[in-house]
Amino acid sequence: MPAQPPTGEPVPDDGALPAGALTGLGSRPFGVYVHVPFCATRCGYCDFNTYTADELGSSAGFGSWLDGLRRELELGARVLSAGGAAPPAAETVFVGGGTPSLLGAERLGEVLTAVRDTVGLTAGAEITTESNPESTSPEFFAGLRSAGYTRISLGMQSAAAHVLRVLERAHTPGRAVAAAREARAAGFEHVNLDLIYGTPGESDDDLRASLESVLDAGVDHVSAYSLIVEDGTAMARKVRRGELPMPDEDVLADRYEMIDAALAGAGLDWYEVSNWAAGPDAACRHNIGYWSGGDWWGAGPGAHSHVGGVRWWNVKHPARYAERLAAGRSPAVGREVLTEEDRRVERVMLELRLATGLRTDVLDEAGVLAAKQAVDDGLLRGADLNRGRCVLTDRGRLLADGVIARLVG
Repeated sequence: MPAQPPTGEPVPDDGALPAGALTGLGSRPFGVYVHVPFCATRCGYCDFNTYTADELGSSAGFGSWLDGLRRELELGARVLSAGGAAPPAAETVFVGGGTPSLLGAERLGEVLTAVRDTVGLTAGAEITTESNPESTSPEFFAGLRSAGYTRISLGMQSAAAHVLRVLERAHTPGRAVAAAREARAAGFEHVNLDLIYGTPGESDDDLRASLESVLDAGVDHVSAYSLIVEDGTAMARKVRRGELPMPDEDVLADRYEMIDAALAGAGLDWYEVSNWAAGPDAACRHNIGYWSGGDWWGAGPGAHSHVGGVRWWNVKHPARYAERLAAGRSPAVGREVLTEEDRRVERVMLELRLATGLRTDVLDEAGVLAAKQAVDDGLLRGADLNRGRCVLTDRGRLLADGVIARLVG
């Protein structure tokens, strides 16, 4: 989830968007993100907006969250239809967190019903939920399939027990692969496994074993992210005290190349720097909507939204979230209206990460010159630049952030 901006203009209680934000609504990809803020335990590396039962006490729970979610989706339908037209039906829904699987299949079905009854769903909509392997079962996946979910994303992170301990992940090695197989058996064609690489203590052999497990699971999508030590996390405190080393950049690059080679060899091609899929149908359409400048309504505590160049974010605490909505107020606590330059820079930052690349006419004059230099440096493909697109080379993917910085100046 994007970092919350430190400041922003206030949002009216009815959540109304500035004039012009609804222009073109429906012509761009439109999705709904639902944030589930509940976790059984807090992983040491995680800085997402999540809460354990002990942290929340009696101030919030599944019931009040679900009531608030329904109210926010009703609010969203009103806001998006303010121009007189019906709100665009969601082409994608992504339920993330936190640990959505803690809700169970029945409540996750209620979440999808709430989206369907308010904003609506297109025919063939992609419906994804994240799940922790330990809170799933064959019955859970069967329930999700019956409810209308089409895609499962499982947090695996590693197949090595000692790596999971460093990450403070609450699942056993092998459970993620078993869960992926259960999801496939329940009828899910599209199943993703998430990996984290570069954890202190992880060896090349550990990563190879993780990749072998992923491929054995028969999934059609893999996401792999280098470990980032986020400020304010338990892991950051351990690094600061010298109990854990910072991830090594050279090691991270080597591990990325290992991952790419193994997945490509198994028929999973990269379509975004950190994501591989077994063909276009297996790619995550919801995330592609983010990366390609689409619109989305983010519902839930701390969720972020974007419509027509306006970005806003909700109050973080589940109790405050439910209270605001019960009082008839928008849960949004701040927003920003992006300038044309803001939107151009964001296009460079996001679209360059895609295998399809970025159109050169998005760049300013200095950016075009920088792109030509990046070709000379082996970071962008020369043939694609000649066709009017900036596409990262294999080496460019390793240095994607640096290439983006060059192109935006």
